[in-house]
Amino acid sequence: MAFEEVLKAVFPLLDGADLASCMAVSKQWRDIASDDYLWKCLCSTRWPSMCKRPNPPSVTYYKLYQTFCRRQHRRTLLPPRISFDDLEFFIDIWAETTLLFSEVVPGSVLQPGFKIPPSGVCDLLKFHLEGSEYKMTLPVEPRFTIPAGQNQNVSVSVMVGRKDSNKIARIINKSMFDYIDRSSYRALAFDYLDISPVYPFLSGIRAWISLLFMEDGNEEVIDVFGIQMDFCDVANSKEEVLWLLDMLDWK
Repeated sequence: MAFEEVLKAVFPLLDGADLASCMAVSKQWRDIASDDYLWKCLCSTRWPSMCKRPNPPSVTYYKLYQTFCRRQHRRTLLPPRISFDDLEFFIDIWAETTLLFSEVVPGSVLQPGFKIPPSGVCDLLKFHLEGSEYKMTLPVEPRFTIPAGQNQNVSVSVMVGRKDSNKIARIINKSMFDYIDRSSYRALAFDYLDISPVYPFLSGIRAWISLLFMEDGNEEVIDVFGIQMDFCDVANSKEEVLWLLDMLDWK
């Protein structure tokens, strides 16, 4: 059997990745492996109904397979249109009607977080603070305390302002810290973002905010040393967070 006949007998047994590799061996191998009938067979294995059409596709079956079967690489984000230097965050925390914390925080301050976690932080919380997910963290100094009793309602509101346009958007609207995780020393609240109507298919994206505290033996009061906010449902890098903030419903 001629060598060319051997290739024609073997190539139909290969999968798409191996057949594509064969096309890089030599001109003879490429000519045989690029036979569109081989690629039609591969397409019929993966998408049988598509190969039943009476009219052939406008491109070759090889191109069809190459386009829809290759692994989709994560696209690189374009540079965000805003920066943390353009932003300032308005954070207010209440216990019932008593205002416990109220600060205007520049984005450049909120962005970096803790370079070194405070001494006395538990290992689980330290692991959380040093994790790879992008979280905006504000060290609180002086510290403040919040009541941790079941009958105490502690809530938080977060607004964000843009210095370049003087517009305001809402991130969190009077959400309750209704879950206290004493294993990682965090009290958590969340709210759904108000996304601009320009992006009608974006919804259900949550903003999370956590109060970070250390154990002091008093389960009735939480001693807060830090505030952390993230959008880790969808945004896990600085650039992704800035793009998400840019898509808010700015007023």
